[in-house]
Amino acid sequence: MTRASGARVPGSGARDWPGLDADREKRGNAKVTASSPSLLPSSPSLAPCWLLRLGQVDYATVWDLQRHAVAARIDGRIPDALILVEHPHVYTLGRGGHAENVLLDEATLAAIGAQLFWVDRGGDVTYHGPGQLVGYPIIHLERLGKDVHAHLRRIEEVLIRVLADFGLEGRRDPQYTGVWVGDEKIAAIGVRVSHWVTSHGFALNLDPDLSYFAHIIPCGIRHKGVTSLARLLGRPVSRAEVEPLVSRHFEDVFTVRIGDAASAAQWRRSVPGFEIG
Repeated sequence: MTRASGARVPGSGARDWPGLDADREKRGNAKVTASSPSLLPSSPSLAPCWLLRLGQVDYATVWDLQRHAVAARIDGRIPDALILVEHPHVYTLGRGGHAENVLLDEATLAAIGAQLFWVDRGGDVTYHGPGQLVGYPIIHLERLGKDVHAHLRRIEEVLIRVLADFGLEGRRDPQYTGVWVGDEKIAAIGVRVSHWVTSHGFALNLDPDLSYFAHIIPCGIRHKGVTSLARLLGRPVSRAEVEPLVSRHFEDVFTVRIGDAASAAQWRRSVPGFEIG
């Protein structure tokens, strides 16, 4: 299998964590419960955080935006940020990915309207598409103890709290990163960290066409299924309903202050290469 056209790994010269398999991380005895105080930083002060809600934008454009945003965060030109977006149909393979976990060739993927990208996050293959809420936290971990695994647990915690707002019990799996309801995965997580600044993030299934997961072995895990909020609740669920919940719980778990979304003009001034909006 060859790389899709334009499927590149942006290079920044920053330190990466290529061995961090954030979709399929073996945790051993390190377990964090949903309300563990270890998720919270030692300082109670709230850090500023920009929120960028993009609607539906293609994967390559937002991947490039992340690269520019990480450079701006490393240089101190922007505060922490959370990018919320929906993508058209796309499959991404992380650094720990295996091509055989994509069950269709590229011609067939193109026929069903899906792209394929090899990307610079941890983990194996995952799917993004309409009906998903994808979040990319651009967070400097220095304030949060420079702990990548705690960062993954915080993302899980945000999503577990969102599910609780719908009366659902989300849980962690002792072997695999992500959030589950019963034995089915409802949110995939995979990250990259460069100079202690994070990128990539999570994909929460709101109301996607779950048949697209049948074309891959999600996260390389053969024996577990996938689900969505809509399937569990028996009704449609929109980004407009879920985005405010994600923002609120993100504030609490990451101890940040999300005010009004930074304007496109602010992003354009502070993040060279910003082309959205």
